[in-house]
Amino acid sequence: MTTITNHMPTKELQALDAAHHMHPFTEDAALAKKGARIITRGKGVFLTDSEGNEILDGMAGLWCVNLGYGRKELAEVAARQMEELCYYNTFFQTSHVPAIALAAKIAELAPGDLNHVFYAGSGSEANDTNIRLVRRYWDVKGKPEKNIIISRKNAYHGSTMGGASLGGMSGMHAQGGLPIPNIVHINQPHWYAEGGDATPEEFGLARARELEAKIEELGADRVAAFIGEPIQGAGGVIIPPATYWPEIQRICDKHGILLIADEVITGFGRTGNWFGSQTMGIKPHIMTIAKGLSSGYAPIGGSIICDEVFNTIAGSGDDFNHGYTYCGHPVAAAVALRNLELLEEEKVLDHVRNVAHPYLMERWQALSDHPLVGEAKLAGLMGSIALTPNKETRAKFASDAGTVGYITRERCFANNLVMRHVGDRMIISPPLVITPSEIDILIERATKSLDEAYAKIRSEGLLKAA
Repeated sequence: MTTITNHMPTKELQALDAAHHMHPFTEDAALAKKGARIITRGKGVFLTDSEGNEILDGMAGLWCVNLGYGRKELAEVAARQMEELCYYNTFFQTSHVPAIALAAKIAELAPGDLNHVFYAGSGSEANDTNIRLVRRYWDVKGKPEKNIIISRKNAYHGSTMGGASLGGMSGMHAQGGLPIPNIVHINQPHWYAEGGDATPEEFGLARARELEAKIEELGADRVAAFIGEPIQGAGGVIIPPATYWPEIQRICDKHGILLIADEVITGFGRTGNWFGSQTMGIKPHIMTIAKGLSSGYAPIGGSIICDEVFNTIAGSGDDFNHGYTYCGHPVAAAVALRNLELLEEEKVLDHVRNVAHPYLMERWQALSDHPLVGEAKLAGLMGSIALTPNKETRAKFASDAGTVGYITRERCFANNLVMRHVGDRMIISPPLVITPSEIDILIERATKSLDEAYAKIRSEGLLKAA
């Protein structure tokens, strides 16, 4: 029997990793020379690596470990479900208890008439489902030509062919012949980087109205849906101006197109509400969910669908010819259901709103006093800081985008803090259970890392504006 424990020296583990494991979003040849950091344990908001370093995970894995690491309650429910019913599909007119119970719970938590769940294994898969859903909906309505989906540049909606096409990341589109047909993109509501002399309020309206201009250019009879993250996550935690989402909602309603809110990151407490749509005042027809649905303890995602879309497709007289082997996997569904129960029982959303967010906001915004930081933004427990050589002009660095961000990220990792960089923005998304004392550790390590990065940037002559 192969035992899965840290029974080998780090160098040997790194060599095995480099020999056989192809990493996502990674230049594997460069990683092989450097050696991957081997994570062996997790507890609460901390990780431990194979060298014994204790690392504060400021990203909750990939935005997902909302309840923190090491929750025995979730391990126990997974083991129990594996013994009782390890797997069965939901094809062929069958169902099982975990899928039924979880769907009912999600419908209870979701706002408005979002009462139906189509399961997937991830957010990427769920966004592929959404393409199929909206096109099937308009086909059943007798409008098969209404099949264009509008998204945004620098959005992230997954890395499958469909998900990456919906996303607006040029680096992804450069590989694999993306985007697929009938997906188009408008500009993002990123005031700090792109707002120029406009006020945030003016800029938010202008960027929202690009949606209306694109609908009019393409024809409302051709546009099926608009998709957006309530707050852009992987794009750099871009919190849109307050004027943005109300105007997007007005435009979707006016032109009769479906609104899809990608809640993969913002769902299940990340912004202090169950869903980011509630925080931003959005009323979507479809929500994409994953990540915090199970706190990352089991892979599961899905689409929450409103009554109108569901009833139209369900009443078409034909099968919806779409699905995955692991739709509503019983173990993943059982874990997700218990995760949602724990979020309620432990009043985690109250903790985010009343304890963690206010304290982190106070400490986080103080980072804007650092000479390297142009702004520090926070919504719930997802935050960003913009690195700049000139605070007054919000200037970009003369070096290639991401050069300074990468230096800062490396200092964070060296100081046992997981804080990601997106270009020259630093982002965090810690577990929702983080305490004030743990926030103090996060800020202490972030400040030390910024100081070290600033010294390195200055010494290398990189503190220059473009």
